[in-house]
Order: sequence, then structure tokens, then C-alpha cells
Amino acid sequence: MYSIVRKLLFMLEPERAHAISLFSLDVLHKLGLLGLFAGKQTACPVTVMGIEFPNPIGLAAGLDKNGEHINSLAACGFGFIEIGTVTPKPQPGNPRPRLFRLVKDEAIINRMGFNNDGVDALVKCVKNSAHNCILGINIGKNKTTPLENAADDYCLALEQVYPVADYVTINISSPNTPGLRELQYGDELDQLLIKLKQSQQKLHRLHGKYVPLVVKIAPDLVDDEIKLLAATLVKLEIDGVIATNTTSDRPELTDPQAIEAGGLSGKPLNKKANHVLGLMVSYLQGKVPVIAVGGVLSPADARKKVELGASLVQLYTGFIYAGPALIAECVNAVSKK
Repeated sequence: MYSIVRKLLFMLEPERAHAISLFSLDVLHKLGLLGLFAGKQTACPVTVMGIEFPNPIGLAAGLDKNGEHINSLAACGFGFIEIGTVTPKPQPGNPRPRLFRLVKDEAIINRMGFNNDGVDALVKCVKNSAHNCILGINIGKNKTTPLENAADDYCLALEQVYPVADYVTINISSPNTPGLRELQYGDELDQLLIKLKQSQQKLHRLHGKYVPLVVKIAPDLVDDEIKLLAATLVKLEIDGVIATNTTSDRPELTDPQAIEAGGLSGKPLNKKANHVLGLMVSYLQGKVPVIAVGGVLSPADARKKVELGASLVQLYTGFIYAGPALIAECVNAVSKK
């Protein structure tokens, strides 16, 4: 059934189709009809970062930036939902067009630029959702905030989302905010994470609950950079790492829109994301769990991530191309011994 729906949606401009898809999910959820699109899952609970996930297949950040569709997305069968990226202040993001489907390549290019309604609006949506799912919240800095003041934005966002999040992701790897990826290296990384850990400790005492901090990294790091980053994550006792974000590189692609600027996701990212995943797992030596994302378009792709050492797996582009049925298929694939 989803293949028919997808043909209709793919006739529309991508960002418009995105909005219509989320609205339709909400309607189907209210009518109790989402089961027509989702498959049956094998029970596969897993505990990671002290959190018990009903299954290890989650939704990556970017689909629901403002937390407006948590309940309907959770009803699709995800073991956890990650919303955002959210910034302290609302921002419109980059000019349109900024989202492109590379259908022949089973890929997407986006240069959204952290478009969102701001952290206050997101927290309000989360509170109004009365959700019953594991919720991650992905935070970033505003485009107008100088890089030397980035930690202020991250700490402010963390303070606001902490009471309503099960874990918080620090997005320092989007290719669509100028200079952001510089925060993945050296003193900039150390100073940012030290301040965030200090804030986490204060918020832990204030709210009486511990919310894990997760760092999302780029797939474009070289091997030595991955090794140094892994050492920093262990040293500063970061709770988890997401490997990986979208790539600025352009492997062999056939779609004419491949020339568009932005982050590439989907099938062409799979090999590169798996390389980073494997290295990160080996360097962390089990001291920090890894959440894998990038190029999961089939159950076999999800299982490969687990075989490489991922504790959890996230979907985004695969969800767009294959629909809700992919979630149950991936859960069933990774549950097999």
C-alpha cells in the first residue's frame, strides 16, 4: 500500500510532501489505521545508556523538528523517537529549495539549516503530546551565534529540554550550519563537552533524574580524527555517540540533482557510515555505546549495523523510501540470533 502512496507523494515538491506525510500520519493515528502500513514485530527490548528501549530501531532527528508528531511516529513501531534539531531561538533555515530526492540513487540531499520554531515551542509540543515512548531531543546552535559562543546555545537548549527528554543529542556534525563541524575537533570539542557535562550534573541534581548526553558525528572524519574523538568521548564520560550524520561528499550518483549542495543521506551513505561506525566501536572498546544511522534501506542494512557493534539503529531516508513496514522488518532482522 505504501508504494502507491509514495508514488503520489513523490509527485510533489519534497518539502510539501514532507508536511503532507506527517499530517497524514497524524490523521491515520487518530483513526487507528496506522496498522495498515506497519508490520508485526518480534519482541526485542534492549537496555542502552540505562534506558530500556522496547526495540532497537529508532527514528533519526530531522523528520519531526518541532516535536509536533511524536505520537503518530511512535505508533509506527519505532523503539524510540529523536526530534529536532532544535535551537534556542526560532530560525527559518536556509532558502528554498533545500530538500532534494535522488530517486534513482535512493538518496536525499538536504540543506535545511536547522529550520525550527525554537526550543520553547518544542518543549511545549512535547508536554502536550502526553507521549508514551523513549524520546531523544537533538539540539544545535543558532546560525547567528558565533562559534566561540556555541557552548552557550547548547547549554541553554540542554537546560530547557532536560526535564522532558530521555536522552539529549549534541549535534556538532550538520554540514548545513557554517563552521559547526569545527566543534568536532581539539580544544573546541573539549571545552564544549566539559561545559555540557557540568550542566548535565547540575540538571541531574535539580531534577532528580539523569538524562544521557549523546554526540552526533560526521561520516567525513578521517581515521585519526575518529580515534581522537573516541578518546575524548571516553575521557569526558559522554554517554553515547551517533554515527553518523549526512555527508558532504558525493560518491558515484546518477541523479542530476546530485550537484545540489547539502548533506547526502540514503543508500550512497551506507558504506561510509559503516566504516566510521566500525572504527568508532573498535576505538571505544565497549566504554561508550554507539547508535548507528546512515544508509539503512533494508533489514539487512540494519542487521549489518548491529553486527558492526551498534547498540541501536536509526532510520530516516529509508523510512521515506520504504515506509513504516521497514521498521518491523528491521526489528525482526536484528532480533535474530
